[in-house]
Amino acid sequence: MSDVQNWIKETVTGNPVVLFMKGTAQFPQCGFSGKAIQLLKASGAENIVTVNVLEDPEVRQGIKDYSNWPTVPQLYVKGEFVGGSDIMTEMYESGELQSLIKG
Repeated sequence: MSDVQNWIKETVTGNPVVLFMKGTAQFPQCGFSGKAIQLLKASGAENIVTVNVLEDPEVRQGIKDYSNWPTVPQLYVKGEFVGGSDIMTEMYESGELQSLIKG
């Protein structure tokens, strides 16, 4: 496992809610990342750890390899890959995201 993969694993397992995104929570740099942050906040998530993939090409590629998921944003809750903004939207609308965050 590469250093980037180790770092990603430590990040997602060491924090309850981690979002790999384009930009930051304050300044998302794509609409999907912005929506993902809004969904997390609306679900009651606190202490969201965000990783700006635009700052590091290795992390940007590494997270796609780590999850086998081709796009960003990517949400991890309690070390488990949840999905991107489409999946988050569906989960939010069904109440599942809120349960996962609060659980």
